[in-house]
Order: sequence, then C-alpha cells, then structure tokens
Amino acid sequence: MKVSVDPLVCEANAVCVGLAPEVFDLDDDDELQVLMPDVPADQADRVRHAVRSCPKAALALEE
Repeated sequence: MKVSVDPLVCEANAVCVGLAPEVFDLDDDDELQVLMPDVPADQADRVRHAVRSCPKAALALEE
C-alpha cells in the first residue's frame, strides 16, 4: 500500500498527522510530509482512516 498527498489541495489541517503520526508530519513551513509512502502493515488501518478523514481529500491511497 502506498499513500501520497496532493500539495496543491492539502491545507495542512493535520487531521492525518493526528491519526497516523508515524506516517504523516507537518514540516516547518506547514507543508504535509509523508514519512512512510510505503505504508507498513501495522499502520494500514490508521492510514486508511486518515485518508477517509482528510477534509480536503488531498490524500491518495494505492492498495
């Protein structure tokens, strides 16, 4: 499973960071960084929830 962010859509609301902090982070410029584009199996459910919860639908998941 791979996760990515569309930086043109993301508003850095950080919902995903709160749900999966091991995978997502905001940098010093408040831009979302995907720390683990290849999602580990133990983070899959959290990442799916984060993708569904993104208020701007800026995250994409490739299973």
